[in-house]
Amino acid sequence: MAHVPFFIFLSFILNIFTLFTIYPYLYASLSDEFSIIGFDFDDFHGDYMPPSPPPPLPPPHPPSLSCENDLHGTGSLDTSCELNSSSIFSNHVYIEGNGSLHILPSVNLSCPVLGCSIFINISGDFNLSSNSLIIAGTVIVKSGNASLLEGSVINVTGLAGAPPPQTSGSPSGVQGAGGGHGGRGASCVTDNTKLPDDIWGGDAYSWSSLDEPWSYGSKGGTTSKEDKYGGEGGGRIKFEIADSIELSGDLLADGGDGGIKGGGGSGGSIYIKSHRMTGSGRITASGGNGFAGGGGGRVSINVFSRHDDTEFFIHGGRSLGCPENSGAAGTYYDAVPRSLTICNHNLSTQTDTLLLEFPKQFLWTNVYIRDHAKALVPLYWSRVQVRGLIRLTCGAVLSFGLAHYASSEFELMAEELLMSDSEVKIFGALRMSVKIHLMWNSKMLIDCGADSIVATSLLEASNLVVLKESSVIHSNANLGVHGQGFLNLSGPGDLIEAQHLVLSLFFSINVGPGSVLRGPLVAAGDSDMTPQLYCDLADCPMELLNPPEDCNVNSTLVFTLQICRVEDIAVQGIITGSVVHFHWVRTVVIHSSGAVSTSRLGCTGGLGKGFIDGGVTYGDADLPCELGSGSGDASLAGATAGGGIVVMGSLGHSLSVLSVNGSLRADGESFGEDIRGQDCRSISSIGPGGGSGGTILLFVQTLSLGDSSIISAIGGHGSPSGSGGGGGGRIHFHWSNVPVGDEYVPLASVKGSIHTGGGFGRGQGLPGKNGTITGKACPRGLYGLFCQECPVGTFKNVSGSDRALCHSCLPNDLPHRAIYVSVRGGVTETPCPYKCISDRYHMPNCLLILLALVLSVARMKYVGVDELTALVPARHETRISHSFPFLESLNEVIETNRTEESQSHVHRLYFMGPNTFSEPWHLPHYPPEQVMEIVYEDAFNRFVDEINCLAAYHWWEGSVYSILSVLAYPLAWSWLQRRRRKKLQQLREFVRSEYDHACLRSCRSRALYEGLKVAATSDLMLAYLDFFLGGDEKRPDLPHRLHQRFPMSLIFGGDGSYMAPFSLHSDNILTSIMSQSVPPTIWYRLVAGLNAQLRLVRRGRLKITFGRVMSWLDTHANPTLCAYGVSIHLAWFQPTASGYWQFGLVVRATENDRTDLPSEGLNESRIPGKQSCFPRIPRNQVDHVRVNEHLMTSRRMAGEILNAKSLRTLKEKETISYPFTFIIYNTKPVGHQDLVGLIVSVLLLGDFILVLLTSLQLYSVSLLDFFLVLFILPLGVLYPFPAGINALFSHGPRRSAGLARLYALWNITSLVNVVVAFLCGFLHYTVHSNKKHSPFQSWNFSMDESGWWMLPSGLALCKIIQARLIDCHVANQEIQDHSLYSNDPNVFWQS
Repeated sequence: MAHVPFFIFLSFILNIFTLFTIYPYLYASLSDEFSIIGFDFDDFHGDYMPPSPPPPLPPPHPPSLSCENDLHGTGSLDTSCELNSSSIFSNHVYIEGNGSLHILPSVNLSCPVLGCSIFINISGDFNLSSNSLIIAGTVIVKSGNASLLEGSVINVTGLAGAPPPQTSGSPSGVQGAGGGHGGRGASCVTDNTKLPDDIWGGDAYSWSSLDEPWSYGSKGGTTSKEDKYGGEGGGRIKFEIADSIELSGDLLADGGDGGIKGGGGSGGSIYIKSHRMTGSGRITASGGNGFAGGGGGRVSINVFSRHDDTEFFIHGGRSLGCPENSGAAGTYYDAVPRSLTICNHNLSTQTDTLLLEFPKQFLWTNVYIRDHAKALVPLYWSRVQVRGLIRLTCGAVLSFGLAHYASSEFELMAEELLMSDSEVKIFGALRMSVKIHLMWNSKMLIDCGADSIVATSLLEASNLVVLKESSVIHSNANLGVHGQGFLNLSGPGDLIEAQHLVLSLFFSINVGPGSVLRGPLVAAGDSDMTPQLYCDLADCPMELLNPPEDCNVNSTLVFTLQICRVEDIAVQGIITGSVVHFHWVRTVVIHSSGAVSTSRLGCTGGLGKGFIDGGVTYGDADLPCELGSGSGDASLAGATAGGGIVVMGSLGHSLSVLSVNGSLRADGESFGEDIRGQDCRSISSIGPGGGSGGTILLFVQTLSLGDSSIISAIGGHGSPSGSGGGGGGRIHFHWSNVPVGDEYVPLASVKGSIHTGGGFGRGQGLPGKNGTITGKACPRGLYGLFCQECPVGTFKNVSGSDRALCHSCLPNDLPHRAIYVSVRGGVTETPCPYKCISDRYHMPNCLLILLALVLSVARMKYVGVDELTALVPARHETRISHSFPFLESLNEVIETNRTEESQSHVHRLYFMGPNTFSEPWHLPHYPPEQVMEIVYEDAFNRFVDEINCLAAYHWWEGSVYSILSVLAYPLAWSWLQRRRRKKLQQLREFVRSEYDHACLRSCRSRALYEGLKVAATSDLMLAYLDFFLGGDEKRPDLPHRLHQRFPMSLIFGGDGSYMAPFSLHSDNILTSIMSQSVPPTIWYRLVAGLNAQLRLVRRGRLKITFGRVMSWLDTHANPTLCAYGVSIHLAWFQPTASGYWQFGLVVRATENDRTDLPSEGLNESRIPGKQSCFPRIPRNQVDHVRVNEHLMTSRRMAGEILNAKSLRTLKEKETISYPFTFIIYNTKPVGHQDLVGLIVSVLLLGDFILVLLTSLQLYSVSLLDFFLVLFILPLGVLYPFPAGINALFSHGPRRSAGLARLYALWNITSLVNVVVAFLCGFLHYTVHSNKKHSPFQSWNFSMDESGWWMLPSGLALCKIIQARLIDCHVANQEIQDHSLYSNDPNVFWQS
C-alpha cells in the first residue's frame, strides 16, 4: 500500500504530459502575457471560468457482432450485409467488417439504455434506408461512404450517459433549472438581489473541444427532493467518413423534456467528419423543454466539400415556468471555414452562452450570433479576435464582462462588425479594431462602473462606420471613435454619446437628420466620470487655443466633445455638449435641419454667477474662451446654467470653410426651461434668474451664413417672480490669413442672424446686458467684422476693424469730371484712385491707333499701287486670256493634259447627286450603252457598289455640318468643301491604285490599272468617270468619232447658288473631242461666254434666268455652231429620288450636218452672220416630245431638253436662306476694280467701328445683352472684318473672288446679330425709358436717349450696301472681259 501514492503521482505526471502533448496551445497560452492563468482571479472580484473536463474515455470495443447470427441479416460484414429485421440490445454494440452494411427500410437498431453505444466500423458503405431507426446513447459510424436516406433517423435524445467529471452541467437544488452544455440552462428563480444575468441553471462546459465535441448533455434539475423529474441530457453522434456522406435523414441529440416538474436536459454532441457532404436532412442538439429549459448542445461539421442543405438546431429548451427565459443556445462550428454560429431559433432568453478563450494561432474566420441568442465573454482582459466578421442579428446580444465587476478591458478584433436588431454590452472598457462597423437598429452600451482604470473605450473602424434606424453607441465614461474613412449617422434616433467623446481621423463625418452626437450625457450623475468644467478658472485653458495634435482621448482636457483631424463634416442633426471643439477640420457644413449647440450646458455657478445685483462681466472680447455662468446654486429647484463653448479650429489650424444654414448656439438657460436633477417635481414661480450666454469662437478662413442660419449666444430669461435675465455671451470671428491687395476675396457671405442679446427680466427683474460680437483686426484697406473693403471714396492705412478707420478721400485730389473707383482689397493710401468721364462718347486710344493702322494698309494697297504703276512693265495679255476666265491656265484643271488620253477616250459617265452629306455622289447600277462593249456588266455593277459605298459620308460628318449650319453657316460651308475635297481624293486613290479594274475587258488596262479615271469640277459638286481604251481591244470602230457620240450630254458644275454658280467645265479631253467638228478657239470662246451667262443664273429664279441663257444659245451659240454641223440645247439630266436633278447641254448634229468641214484653219468668213442654218426646235408640244424622245431614249439618257414651255413647269425648292438671295447674288461686272475695292475697304472699316460702338452701347446697359449679341450667332458679328481683310488683300483674281464670297457669307450672316442688337435695344428702351438719368454721362450711349436705334440701323444698312459691293467686286475679279456680255453676236465673236 506504500506504493499507491507514488503510483498516483506518476499517473498525474503522465496525464499532464499527455494533456500538453495533445493540446500544445495550452502551453503557448501559459507564456501569453494576457493569459488568465497568470493572474489571481480573487484579485479581480472573482473572475469566472468553468473548469475544462478531462479527455473522454475511448469507446468500448467488445467483440464484433456477426451479420447473420447476431444481427439476423443476410450476407457478411466483410462483403455486404443487409439487415432486414429489427434488433434490440441491452448493452454496448460493436459492428466491424471490411464490407458494407445496409439497413433496409423500416429496420430498427435500438439500445434504449442511458449511455449505451452502437459503434459501426466498416470499410465499405453504410446505408440507412428510409424509415429506419437507430436509437442509443452514443452512435459512432466509421465507413468509406455513408447514406442516410430521407425518413431515416439516428436518435440519441435523452439517452446521455454521465456528463464529464468536474463539470456543473446538472443544476443542484429543487428549482427545476435546466441542464447546461453548449449553453447554460435556464432558471426560473426570481431574486431581487441579483440581476437576471446572474441567475442560471446548469453551467456550460466542453468549450475547448467544440471543434470535435464528444460530451454528453446534462440532466435537468427537479422541483422535488424525493423524485428526479429533470429530463436527461442528449447523447452523442459521430460520423467519420472517408469519402462522402449523404445526409437526408435526421440526427437527433436533443435534451430530454422535464415536464412541468423538472428542468429540461441539455443537448448532446454531434460531430461529422467527411470529404464531401450532400443531402437536406436535419441535425439538432437542442435543449429539452421543462419547467426551465435546458441549454443547447454542440455541433461540429468538418467537411471539405459541402453541397448540402441541412438544417441545424442548437437552441435552448422552452421554459414552461418562465416562457421569456428559454435555455441558452448551443454552438455550431463549421471547421473548414472556421466559423462559429450561436443561434437560439428566435426563443427569447436571459441565459448566456459562454464564449471563453478564442484561439490565437489559428484564428476563427467568422462568428455569427443570431435569432435571440445571448452570448457572454466572461473572462477578464479577454480578446475576441477573428479573421473575418462578427455578425449579430435578430435580437442577438453579445456581452463582455460581468455587470457587477465592470473593471476589465476587452479587445474585439475583426474585419467587420455587423449588427442588426442586436445589442453589444460591455461592462468595463472595450478596445475595438475593425474595418467596417455597421449598425441597424442596434445598441452598443459601455458601462465602466466607477473604475477609472477602465474609463476609456476606443472604437476603431478604419473604413466605414454607419448607424441606421435608431442605432446607439453609449458610454458612461470616455469614448474615442477613430477611423480613416466615413462615419455616418444616417437618420432619426441614431446616437453616439459619452461623458467625454472624441471622434477623430475620419475623412468625412455625416450627422444625418434627427441623429445626435452628445458629450456629456444628458442625465449624468455626480460621479468621477462626469466631466469637470473649468467654471471657476479665470485663465483660458491653453488646449482651447492650441490643442494637442495627437487627437487621443484625454479626460484631463477640458473638451467634452471633440472632432479632430477630419476633412469634411456635414451636420444635418445635432451636435451638443458643454465644450465642443472642432480641431484640424477642413470644412464644416451645418444644414438647415442641423444644429451645433452648447446651450444650457455651461456652468451652474461660474465667474459671473448670479447675485442680488446680477453677475459681473468677465472674459476677453477679442479672444473669448469662457463658459457661461448660471444662477449660482445648483441645489435650488430650477437652477439655471449658462451656455457652453463652441470652438471651431485653433490658432494653428483654422477651418477652411464654415457654411451655416442651420444654427450654432451657446445660449444660456431660461428659468423653467430644463430640470436638472429635480426628479421631475414641479417648480414654483419663485426662482433664480437666467443663465448667461456662452462662447462661440471661430477660427475660420471663409464663412457662409444662409438665409435661415442663426449664430446665437443669448442670455436666458428670468423667473416670473422678478428675476433678471442672463447676460449675452461672446461671439468672435478669428480670421486666418486675410488676403490683401489683388489677392483679396470676400471672407464672408452673411444672410442669416447673429445674436448675443441679454435675456428678458420678468416682474421687477432687469434684462441682461448684450454680449459682444468681435472679429480679428483687419489689415489696411479692410474694415468691419468680416474684413470687407472700405467704401468707395474712403481709405484705411492702419490695422483695425472699426468703420471710423475708413477715412474719406481728400476732395481736392479728385479732378473735374472724375469719379472714385473701387480697388480690390480696398484703398490703403492717398490719393484715392479715380477715373475720368466725359459727356458723350469717348473713343479709346487703342481703337484710334487700330483704325489708323488699317487705313494706312488700305492706302498702301490701293493708292500705293497706282503710284507705282509706271515702274511696272506693261502686261501683254492675249485676247484669249480675257475670253475664258475659268481657263486661265489649263494646268489648273484636276485631270492632266495629255493628248493620248483624248485619242483613247470612249465615254464620260457623270456621277449623280450634288455631293452633300444628305445626298452624296453615286453612279447608276447599269453600264451606259457607250461602254457596254469594253466592260463586264456584273463586274461593273460590283465596281459601282464599291465606289458608291466609298462616296458616302459618315453620320458624324453630316452632324457637324448641321450644327455649324445653325451656329455659323460660313464655317459649315468651309467644312462641306473640306470633306468634299477629301472625298474626291479618296475616290481618285481608289480608282488609281486600289481597284483592280476587273470590270474592263482589256487585259492591258487590268494589268496596268489604267482605263478608268475620276475627276471633278473645281466647285467639287460634279464628278465624272472617264473610260479609256487599253489598246488591246482590236476594235477599229472604237473610239467613236464625235458624230457617233451624238447626242452627247455635257453637265454643268455648281448648283446655281451664290457660292457655287453653274459653269461648264471643259477640259482638254472634251476640247479635243469637240475639235473634231468645232475649232478649239471657237469652243473656248463659246465656253467662256456660256459660263459668263451661267453666273447670272440664280437658284430660286431658274425660270427667268435660264430663259436668258436659252436666248443667248439661240442668238450667239447655235448660229455659229450650225456652220460646223453641231447644235447645243439646254437640258436637265439624272434626277434622283430626293428631287435633285442636274442641268447641262445636249450636243447633237444639225439636220444639214457638214461633216466635211475641216476642224482647223477657220477664218472669220466662216462665222455666220445673221442668217443661221440651225433649224429651230418645234414649238408645239407634240414636236417637242418627239424631239426629246429621239434625243434621250436613243442613248438611254435620263433627262429632258428645256424650252420655253417646259421651263415654265420647272419646280424649285425654296430654302430658309431664300430672303438673303435678294441681297447677295452674282451680277455682271461693273468695272472700276480698284475703286470698288477701295469703297469696300472703307465700308469694312465702318462696319468694324459700328460693331464696336454697338457692342459698347449694349455693354453699358447690360452684360447679358452684350453676350446675346456676341453669341447669337456665336461671334458672327466679329468675323466679317478678318474675312474681309483676308479677301481684299489676297493675291490672284480667282483666290480673291473665292475669299470674297466667303466674306460675303460672313457679312450676311452677321445680320442675325444685328437684329438681336436691335431687339435688345428696343426692349431696354421700352423698360427703362421712364427712369432717371445717371448723374454722369458715360462715353457710351445712354439708353434713355431716343436715338438708341441709330447704331443697329446704321450697322444693318452698312452691311447691306457692303454686300452689294462685294457682289460687284467678285464679278470684277471673275469676269475681266466685258465683251462676254455683249448683246451683239458679232461683237462677242470678234472681240
